[in-house]
Amino acid sequence: MFDLLIKGGPVLWVILFLAVPVIAILVERLLYFRKISSDEDKLLARVKGATEKGHYDEALAICDTVEAPIGGLIRAALENRAMGETDLREAVRDAAVRELPQIERSISTINVIANISPMIGLLGTVTGIINSFNVLGEFGAVSDPSVLAKGISEALLTTAAGIVIAVPSMVVYAWLSGKANNVIGRLEGQANDLVRLVKSPS
Repeated sequence: MFDLLIKGGPVLWVILFLAVPVIAILVERLLYFRKISSDEDKLLARVKGATEKGHYDEALAICDTVEAPIGGLIRAALENRAMGETDLREAVRDAAVRELPQIERSISTINVIANISPMIGLLGTVTGIINSFNVLGEFGAVSDPSVLAKGISEALLTTAAGIVIAVPSMVVYAWLSGKANNVIGRLEGQANDLVRLVKSPS
């Protein structure tokens, strides 16, 4: 295995290095989505209890204790509770839009890596084949064709590596994008619930 890495040259190492941020982003986003899902259930229950008693300052303080995007929506709903219902809905939706960068953070980076990995692999293959033919041009002829074939096969390692990195990256990107869209969908539903909660406390 290590011998293949040496034969692939520096381009192969660059391609393999691209797997590191993909794995790091996947782990970080998994932990984030799990945490905010847990935070949402606890937060909504606590805020509902405080709001129904008219303890709005307490409800605002609770929002500061969680990382979940719903905290920003609740804060917007509570701070603008004196508005009419239509304006309040708009304020809460604006708050939801402001949460999008955090929800989708770093996911697009995986898409970029998935797209550039095969191209970097192709670059490595092209440069490897050029080097192989340079050898052929320098000596005029190669008595053993296997020598040239070996050089070309080694050059193709980078293309294979690029595809190996690109395919899982595409899968990870699609999966994380789906998770982010689910969170965004929940926020849209929760925005309406928050308006009703703030405007019509029990």
